[in-house]
Amino acid sequence: MDGFVATYTNRLDQKGRVSVPAPFRSLLAREGQDGLYCYPALDQPAIDGGGSRLQEAIASRLAVFETFSEEHEILSTAFYGDSRVLKIDQDGRIVLPEEFRTYAGITDTVVFVGQGFKFQIWSPERFEERQKEARTHLRSVTRGLGRNNPGRSAAGDQA
Repeated sequence: MDGFVATYTNRLDQKGRVSVPAPFRSLLAREGQDGLYCYPALDQPAIDGGGSRLQEAIASRLAVFETFSEEHEILSTAFYGDSRVLKIDQDGRIVLPEEFRTYAGITDTVVFVGQGFKFQIWSPERFEERQKEARTHLRSVTRGLGRNNPGRSAAGDQA
């Protein structure tokens, strides 16, 4: 697999260290990364993280705005000014900065959620709430998928 997949729950130690899931570390290493590029998610109480593909996606998103425009300035501050590169130690752990833990509501347990080209880091409680919201929304989206194809019913069977 060439993307961040699955969900992993790990405990934070007293120094704020947490083990990065081994499959995530392997993918980052293949991308030539020895750490995680992380920043507070723009629209969720979570931390976005990844490697070179996340950084490429950010550059692509920023490229649609004129350099020095207000939109470019705001987004570049969010993506770069609030970001950190978190080094992975020899035991596969990172130190999750206090400001990130506060933003995401993380105390003693962390949930890593794969999202393909990136992943997110959540508190378990906030992720559970988000997952319920996402599944409800997903059901409403998938119910309408067959409506654009007159030869199929909403359930996907032939009409």
